[in-house]
Order: sequence, then structure tokens, then C-alpha cells
Amino acid sequence: MNKISRFCLCLILAACSTWMICAATAVAEKPSATPVVDHPDKLVFPPLDYKLPPAAQFREMLPNGMVVYIAEDRMLPTFDLDMLIRTGGAFDPPGKAGLASLAGEQIRDGGTMNLTPQELDEKVEFLAASLESSISDTNGRASIDLLSKDIDEGLELLVDMLRYPRFDEERLRQAKERRLQNIKRRNDSTSTIEDIEWGFLMNGEAHFSNHYPSSASTNSITREDMIAFHRKYYHPGNMILAVSGDFDRGEMLARIEKAFGGWPAGEPGPRTFPPPNDKPEPGVYVVHKDDVNQGRVSIGHKGVMRGSPDEFPLFVMNAILGGSGFQSRIVESVRSREGLAYSVGSMFDQGTYYPGDFRCYFQSKSDACAYATGLVFREIERVRTERVPQEELDNTISLFVEYFPQRFSTKMSVLRTYAREEYTGRDPSYWQTYVDNLKKVTADDVLRVAKEYLHPDQLVILAVGQSEDLIKGGHDKDPDVIFERFGAVKKLPLRDPDTLTR
Repeated sequence: MNKISRFCLCLILAACSTWMICAATAVAEKPSATPVVDHPDKLVFPPLDYKLPPAAQFREMLPNGMVVYIAEDRMLPTFDLDMLIRTGGAFDPPGKAGLASLAGEQIRDGGTMNLTPQELDEKVEFLAASLESSISDTNGRASIDLLSKDIDEGLELLVDMLRYPRFDEERLRQAKERRLQNIKRRNDSTSTIEDIEWGFLMNGEAHFSNHYPSSASTNSITREDMIAFHRKYYHPGNMILAVSGDFDRGEMLARIEKAFGGWPAGEPGPRTFPPPNDKPEPGVYVVHKDDVNQGRVSIGHKGVMRGSPDEFPLFVMNAILGGSGFQSRIVESVRSREGLAYSVGSMFDQGTYYPGDFRCYFQSKSDACAYATGLVFREIERVRTERVPQEELDNTISLFVEYFPQRFSTKMSVLRTYAREEYTGRDPSYWQTYVDNLKKVTADDVLRVAKEYLHPDQLVILAVGQSEDLIKGGHDKDPDVIFERFGAVKKLPLRDPDTLTR
């Protein structure tokens, strides 16, 4: 460091020191308006009163049928656009499982009619942008994020990608090869095995959610298949946009309308998806994997559709049981008190298109899995038979009430939420009454829904790991607790990683 640099540094440090001394003196001279408490429990905060703006404030419909949720956000010179497209892997043609997800990927990776894949990549990189496309089981997605000075160029890129995908043959070949390698590795991870097997146990072999791509279906997919799939579902009438950033709202709507202008609205896409026809068969299922010393366990049964009159009591009940982290009962029992698992908890999904799943889960040493399953059963029975203490109820509800504003920490998070509700058909006023509905839940409500919606006699228990060690049990705390205590044990061999048949 030269003399001038050292001299400047000294001046800065001296100025900082002077400022700190003055600030400290000012604080010392001015008594605090709020007395300092001697314990954090005595801190008092003003009531939380966050009001979410209504959806109508942001919603617009363009002449071509496209729904747009839009808001100015001038904090940064950026532009964000997210899109939902009415499509999904649920509509893969017979024998073509994986077509939708592959098409969704290649809409971005395969270039456009005007740009080769490499040229598109280079243009996105030059703009320091993010341009994405994908298709899941029940929706398609696309997005672009970039600096607001490049909005017009970004919109042009997005529309070019969505309307005129090239589906480059070489990029398609590479993508199919990656998928074939991933298919071969399906049985490498117990978490993947567990998720796949749980889906089959809950929804049956025939449901679209269990139509996994095989090497045969992957190899059968052609560029022409993707073009036909894209032509059927990708048009403005099937698109819902969420747009925020550094722009004038009126001008931005005009730019979006111009960018998508001339593209016909097209036929309406699917608004619902078929439910499973099979019902879960209660029992204990053990899937053997011979190269692990821990087991993964899921315990549950089918849940309900969203919109149930008991939606909020069910939400709070599950939070108390295992869905609210360290303060929930299953986590406290299995992890904190017994030290048997790191990842542990529960969920009670209230399905959008068909009933979701009630599911408790954990991972533990093989000999401890049966014992930990007994602890989960104990907590399920306790929430079904004992009235929850008021303090525990209040703490649980407060956790979610206080987290509520964080769901909507940015304009874009608000818009994404409303776009998703538009897509799935839920009344957006759900979020205006969300906090009030949570606060209405009583201890009697929790006990009532636990008795009504938790069914110990219908539980499916899935354990993945060393089957002999899992079945044998023998944990130190209670060696007599084995899986047979919970029902007849059915040993299941691993599925073929390609066809997922046994």
C-alpha cells in the first residue's frame, strides 16, 4: 500500500471513529422511549396487519384471450415474466411417456426457426438474461428475466421461442441420451425408489402420475411428435402471464399485446386432470435395496381435495402433528427426543385435481425404523384422542400467520400466486381471508378433523432399504417393536429401472 492510499485509509478510519463516538454520545444523552426488558419473552410487538392486494388490481385480459397479471416494480432496473401454459404430461399419447417433458425442455434448448440452438444460447448470454421452458404433469411453464432496458428484445426472444421452436435434431438426440442414462440410474437412490413406489401404492399403476418414460418410449419420440404436441397446446388462449418490473403498466401491456399479436388464440386447453381409479391397500410394504444401511419410511393414506370446509383445521392439525418443523410433534419425538432421524415430518396434501396424500416420513438406521414407526403411530393416535393445549395451538397458528407476508415479499410473488390460482380455478379471494380462517381454528376443530380424517386402520407403510434388517428391527429402546406389529409384511423386489415392472 502506497503513502497516499494509507493516508486516505487513515482519514476514513478517523471519520468512522468520530461518527461512532458522536452516535454513541447521542444515544447516551437521549433516553430510550421503550424500556429495555430483561428477557426476550417480555418483548411486545405491534399486531401484524398485512393486507394482500386483491387479484383484480393486477388482472388484465388481452384481445387474444391471454390473461396477464401485471404490476410495476421500480426497485431495480429489471423485468420478470413468468408464464403458465394449459398442457401437461398427463396428455402424453400412449407409448410416448415423457413426450411432454421432453418437448417442454426442447422448446428452449432446441433453438427457434430464426436462431440455431447455439445462437439462441449466445443471445440469451449476451443479454445476461434467463430464458426457461418446461412441462410438468399438469402444466407448462416459460419465463424470461433480464434488464428492463432490454424488454423489447427479451419479449421478441420469448415469443420466438414459444411460437416457432426449431426442435433441433442434434439437441434432441443429446437430450434423449441424457434421459436414457437417468433411466438406468433410477434405482441408485432410495429417495427416488421411495417416491416412485409411494406413487404406485397411492394412485395405482394406471394413473398418469405413474406413467414414467422408459427407454422404449424415449427412443420412440420424434421431432414430429414434439411439433404436433406444441401445435396443440401452445397458443395465447392457453397462456397466463405474471409480469413485473421497471416499466409503465399501460405501456407494458401494449408491448405485450404487440409481441403476441397475430398469434391466434387457439382451442382452450385442459382445465382438469383425471383422478386415480385405484384405492390404496393398507399394509406394510418393504422394498429391498441391498447396498444401504438406512431405511426410508413413508406412512399414510389418501387425503382430500382442496376447498373442503375443513381445509384450515386440517392444515393446522397437520402442522401440529409433523408439518411445522421443530415445534411439531413427530419431529420433536422422532428427531429431537430420540435422535433417530434427521429428515422427518408429515404433510396432508389437499389435492387440486384429485385427493392428495396424508404422509408421514423419516429416514433412520435400519434397525430403528420399526421403532420410529411406532413413535409416529403414537403421535397420530395422540392428536386423534387428546385435545391440543391452547398454547401449542396458538404457537402453531402464529407461525403461519407471521410467515404469511413472506409468501408475498415481492410483487412477482403476488402475481405468480394469482396466476397459479387462475390456472387451477381457485377463487383468488382465498388469500384475502387466509389469515382470518387460520385464526378461527380451535382446539376442538383440530381434535374433530384428526378423528375424522386420520385413519390408522387404512395406513400404508412403505419401507425402503435392507429388507432383512428392516423387518428384524431390534432397536435398543424396544427390541420387540417390529413391522409385523403394524400389519402383514409384503416384501417387494426392486422394480426394473427401465420399465418399472417387477
